[in-house]
Amino acid sequence: MARRDILIDGALAAAVTLVIAVAVTADLGGGRGPDVTAYMFAIGLGLLMLVRRRHPVLALIATGVGLIGYHALDYPPVGLAVPVAAALYSAAEHGKTRLAVGVALALLAVSNFFRLRDGEDPGYLIGFELAWSVAMMAAAIALGDSVRNRRRLRQEGEREAAIRMEQERLAIARDLHDVLAHTITVISLQSDVAREALDDADAAAARTALALIRTASDEAGDELRTTVALLRRPADAAIRSPTASLRNLGWLARTMGDNGLPVTVRTEGEPVPLPGIVDTTAYRIVQESLTNALRHAGASRVEVVLRYGRHRLDVDIIDDGHGHGRDADGDADGDGHGLAGMRERAELVGGKLTTHIVGNGGSTVSASLPIEGRQ
Repeated sequence: MARRDILIDGALAAAVTLVIAVAVTADLGGGRGPDVTAYMFAIGLGLLMLVRRRHPVLALIATGVGLIGYHALDYPPVGLAVPVAAALYSAAEHGKTRLAVGVALALLAVSNFFRLRDGEDPGYLIGFELAWSVAMMAAAIALGDSVRNRRRLRQEGEREAAIRMEQERLAIARDLHDVLAHTITVISLQSDVAREALDDADAAAARTALALIRTASDEAGDELRTTVALLRRPADAAIRSPTASLRNLGWLARTMGDNGLPVTVRTEGEPVPLPGIVDTTAYRIVQESLTNALRHAGASRVEVVLRYGRHRLDVDIIDDGHGHGRDADGDADGDGHGLAGMRERAELVGGKLTTHIVGNGGSTVSASLPIEGRQ
């Protein structure tokens, strides 16, 4: 417990003890005058303030029982607001609002019963002191409940912020994986082409391969710089590369064709504007699938089919290789980050992704993504 909290609780304990002791000494009613037991009640009720934070229910119930016992022994009346307000606040702050209300009502009923029985003026007791006690006790309960709700909202906000940060971290990891996997594939293949061209003294082919390597490297550098720039933006900034869009699917197909894998793109239905996250997701799934087909499937051609429906965009990437089963990391059965990343991308936007072997060979990656906001 912080030093500040200890000081506050100590002050409350002293205040409760003092107020009750003064009321006992004043001896303004009741059939039994001040004695040692009455002052022990004052000290005991004050000490309960020291445990109200760690044991709010115990402090509240003990305070209620103590006050009822005090009145039952017919000691001089004491006010309810000061002795019980802090205990009511702590109980409500810990989510025991109903218990706090029940204890408050019970104390008001018992206190007024004994005081009316002892002949106190009903007009003063009910018209003035009861209204004051109810207001103070209700304010203590409302304040405790308000503090609890604000703390809960703050904690929920912190959890949501942590979830957003984790999602953004995963998005960055997926983007970096997709960019680097694709670029490394292009560089690796074109390096082999350049080496063979040099062995064959084919300078033109070597220059072409080196140019493609340079282009792929520049593209990867641009994407990495974009990612770093986005990381420096506020936390709610969109983390996605502006080049990761189906608008650039033709460029991606040409790049794969330059590296020995012809790609045809076919569109069915009427293309519609897509939400940015869906557009990026579809592009990255196509990019990763083409990289897999080039590196691991031994495919000689790939067809990409985009089907625009009223509510969904369906994407099929069909290759004629030796079947799926390895992702862009070369891990069997899709256990690496490539297929896992594609599935995560699809699921994050409310879609799904499946893979299966077709015909006598080759494989199909199928993604179904929702078109948000369209009826």
